[in-house]
Amino acid sequence: MSKTDAKTPTDVTIGRRGLMLVISSPSGAGKSTIAHTLMDADRSFSLSISVTTRKRRGSEVDGIHYRFIDRDEFIRLRDGDALLEWAEVHGNFYGTPRGPAEEAMRNGHDMLFDIDYQGALQLQDKAGADVVSIFILPPSMAELKARLLRRAEDSSETIAIRLANSRVEIERWRDYDYVIVNDDLNQAYAAVRAIIAAERLRRERRPGLEAFTQMLLNEPIE
Repeated sequence: MSKTDAKTPTDVTIGRRGLMLVISSPSGAGKSTIAHTLMDADRSFSLSISVTTRKRRGSEVDGIHYRFIDRDEFIRLRDGDALLEWAEVHGNFYGTPRGPAEEAMRNGHDMLFDIDYQGALQLQDKAGADVVSIFILPPSMAELKARLLRRAEDSSETIAIRLANSRVEIERWRDYDYVIVNDDLNQAYAAVRAIIAAERLRRERRPGLEAFTQMLLNEPIE
């Protein structure tokens, strides 16, 4: 067990409710790198697995990358309020199942959501105080373009579309609890870890505090 996973006796006594961490950013601003680094460093986080009606690609594993379902099942989940958020993208549906997320919260586990601002707004509406949302900004649009070019993953047309979409996404920065400018990746990651540490200590997430403080008050002083 790593130091970040270790729990003190006080942590075990008090316990806490898990949190839903949402990290969003325009493409190229560093969201995925930060999310993957966090998952590698902190085993208390699990990545939310979305359901989708999209056909599975050859490199994808059902239940790991997505849970692949048909359109009828998706509509049943959506209309039965079994999804925390959903969207239709290029004719395919994507969504976050409510059950696994709520079970994780009750058991004190944290979940990481790699979703856009539309999904983040729905999640905030459905899950309320369980959600901690972080928006990652680039230091400049020129640097954002340079990062997309350095990735060498997309055509010039696709990069142009991503840059145009980034302006729409950046406009939504006010919808998030925290905003980080990713000028230096290490510093941005450290800021995310600081936010998580503080949010885990919020009174509302620690239901055992009531009994613990009462125990302190009832403890005789020799």
